[in-house]
Amino acid sequence: MASGQEKNVDRRQRMRQLLEKPGNGTCADCGAADPEWASYTLGVFVCQSCSGLHRNIAQISKVKSVLLDPWSAAEVEFMDSVGNISANAKYEQIVPAFFYQPTHKDCTLLREQWIRAKYERKEFICVDKQEPYSTGYREGFLWKRGRDCGQYLSRKFILSEREGVLKYFNKHDAREPKAIMKINTVNATFQPTKIGTAHGLQITYLKDNSTRNIFVYHEDGKEMVDWFNAIRAARFHYLQVAFPGAPTSELLPKLTRNYIKEGYMEKTGPKQTEGFKKRWFTMDDRRLMYFKDPLDAYARGEVFIGSKENSYTVLSGLPPSIQGSHWQFGITIVTPDRKFLFACETEEDQKDWIAAFQTVLNRPMLPQEYAVEAYFKHKP
Repeated sequence: MASGQEKNVDRRQRMRQLLEKPGNGTCADCGAADPEWASYTLGVFVCQSCSGLHRNIAQISKVKSVLLDPWSAAEVEFMDSVGNISANAKYEQIVPAFFYQPTHKDCTLLREQWIRAKYERKEFICVDKQEPYSTGYREGFLWKRGRDCGQYLSRKFILSEREGVLKYFNKHDAREPKAIMKINTVNATFQPTKIGTAHGLQITYLKDNSTRNIFVYHEDGKEMVDWFNAIRAARFHYLQVAFPGAPTSELLPKLTRNYIKEGYMEKTGPKQTEGFKKRWFTMDDRRLMYFKDPLDAYARGEVFIGSKENSYTVLSGLPPSIQGSHWQFGITIVTPDRKFLFACETEEDQKDWIAAFQTVLNRPMLPQEYAVEAYFKHKP
């Protein structure tokens, strides 16, 4: 007769085999490859990172290591009978097209709220639970960073799909909003590290064709992710009207975007005679912006990066005559009108920035991007 230890080895071996079944080879929640943990109450295989988030809903999900922990025969049978494909068919029945489904690369807040929405709140089984972000209207209070003082102050925000705007008010009883952001130019991206809070969201919009940054957060993670998805919903419906023939798959990448790259570089001015100054750079689609401080409301300058077909190139290094950069690893961006010179602190930074620029340069320009390019060329 097999001993208890032998049975346990057999059951663990069977659990390993279950990982090879279709759907079980990636995390049920974030899609990371080769999950080695499992929720034996939900029947899903998850990565180590998501297993930690499942522990936060211990009343619903109990997790164990597939490879290290003991498994009972009943638990193995249950895992075999459910698995990732079957569980997601149940818990993701009605996920709205605009709802952001995080990957393993996304911040903890997005992944945790996705897991809570799926299993704890069952938002994608019952459509009524999607009201906070799907009705086209949302209002509430968020902590907003002051443009000049840097303090976070409570501000009332209203998102109205019908008006096509997101606006906020400086005083709770104010009739006129302090700022009106048109939905067609709004972007939202979680920036926990930059903002310094796990729930930090950066909202940008165009004001007179220049980018304006707003930094907000809320103590309640669900509240913050609901705002994020409400913005995505409003943009989705705006784009459906603006591009009536476009398939949903074409519109979804345009709802919100993360930045291609951010970080410090040094730069010199247009005459290339002044000293290099350290600045924070953000590559947002085709706009390369630089700031004195990462949390500044407005960029000190913006550079349009077109495509290689339109005579934009990026070169490693600086022209030999250039002096004054403290950092040794130069980058030259050549546009049809002038050269922009930057310097990076490390060779790795230089390679990463060049790769980011190449991504943009290799993408053909869209018709609407020619209008943006023309604006940059004629800007004083």
